[in-house]
Amino acid sequence: MSNTPHQLQQEFPDQVEALHALKLSDAHFAKAVDRYNDVNHQIHLAETNVEPAEDLAIIEMRKERMALKDQIAAALRAAAAA
Repeated sequence: MSNTPHQLQQEFPDQVEALHALKLSDAHFAKAVDRYNDVNHQIHLAETNVEPAEDLAIIEMRKERMALKDQIAAALRAAAAA
């Protein structure tokens, strides 16, 4: 298991400013970012055994994190194209 946090600034290093701007201007985007950060933190706690979780629960959290990351990436692409 990996215990490396997947911070959005690391996932999208060339789009840090766009992440910040969209978070300020788009409430739906801000909610997705906040949820991503919450889920990512929960995964990190589970993987480091600070708050152990069942393997299936971790897998489901990872799926949610990936879906949120895809949603965030799509919003960043749309903003860049606008």
